[in-house]
Amino acid sequence: MAASELRNQSQEELDKQLIELRQEQFNLRMQRGTGQLANPSRFKEVRREIARIKTVMNEIMRAAT
Repeated sequence: MAASELRNQSQEELDKQLIELRQEQFNLRMQRGTGQLANPSRFKEVRREIARIKTVMNEIMRAAT
């Protein structure tokens, strides 16, 4: 998801997405550890999506102050 799309979402929606992505990241780490990871590139995508969401959340927090 692009950062411009994330900026249109509320703080609650961003929090929810962040939790879901962190859970997916954990599951991918467990799959990698057991040798069952089917799509290794998804790990990189999830990490970048988490970074995008956190960046937008920080922008919102700075704009509020």
